Amino acid sequence: MSATRPLHLAVALDGPAQYDAAYYVGLARLAERGALDFVTLGDSFARPGLDALAVLSRVAPVTERIGLVPTVTTTHTEPFHVSTAVATLDWVSRGRAGWQVDVSTTETEARLFGRRPAAPADAVWREAADVADVAARLWDSWEDDAEIRDISTGRFIDRAKLHHVDFEGGTFSVRGPSIVPRSPQGHPVTVVDGTGEPGREAAARHADVVLVRAGAPDQASALRDDIRRRAEAHGRDPDTLRVLVSLVVDLGESESAQEPGLDSGPQLAGGGPHYSGGPVDLAELITRWHGQAAVDGFHLAPIAPHRDLERIVNGTVALLQHRSLFRTFYPGGSLREHLGLARPANQYALAGGTT
Repeated sequence: MSATRPLHLAVALDGPAQYDAAYYVGLARLAERGALDFVTLGDSFARPGLDALAVLSRVAPVTERIGLVPTVTTTHTEPFHVSTAVATLDWVSRGRAGWQVDVSTTETEARLFGRRPAAPADAVWREAADVADVAARLWDSWEDDAEIRDISTGRFIDRAKLHHVDFEGGTFSVRGPSIVPRSPQGHPVTVVDGTGEPGREAAARHADVVLVRAGAPDQASALRDDIRRRAEAHGRDPDTLRVLVSLVVDLGESESAQEPGLDSGPQLAGGGPHYSGGPVDLAELITRWHGQAAVDGFHLAPIAPHRDLERIVNGTVALLQHRSLFRTFYPGGSLREHLGLARPANQYALAGGTT
């Protein structure tokens, strides 16, 4: 990766549970003001709070360009419902949706559903990869011009352009087609945390954006290279992947003269590298890592979302923009355009319409 390759920046809206949609709307609009690629909103069956996908569906109509990426747990849920929900978010956001694939491994969470016991991480990540696979097939099960809407003949759909996916996985099967037409992006953007081994293999097979946790540029570069090699082994073009370092940030401290460091902030749930300091030093860290071709960008997780996001946008991002290292406006309207990713061709149309 050359140092002139575009820098990608995203931010997490996580924090203490909030039950007011206006809170998330305000944060997303602030991130949009900084022209960030996307926001994420975490979710799991083990935490109290609102459903992340539903919250970002509320945020979608009152934002214009920012990408919206909720966490969606694929364990214990129905793949057909997952795919239609994410496609719906892509429609209501006019092509700005993604989803961060996650899994559930605890018996407590399994008992919430009562369908099956908890399974090891490698098993549920294999299932998650199957879910990502069948979701892409369901998104393609309508060709782009399958809708006719011909009032004179009463024909709404060209049935020759609807396709059965006939997927058989290790824990589920799906026939299809979807009930939602192919969405504006074709495939909403798939995000996977590829730091751990089971997730990394799923990311190499199916992710558009891979999140990694790394404490130094050489560690990030090694993770990125490994993910790209695995993707290529699966027949993918590694240049269609974007690898972002996930970094917990605490911008409550003043600027310091010392080298911007990691692991200096408070120890938060989930671990991972931390940055504690000011917005200028954070801009220096981002510039250095990206300049060393270690990463495609950063996924920043503020410990105090409103305070730190404001400092990220008005301080860190403004400085990066001043240095011409980050864009000052959105050149396109979709999340794929923000990330420099092409709209995928429909696999069934390419195969000649085989059902």
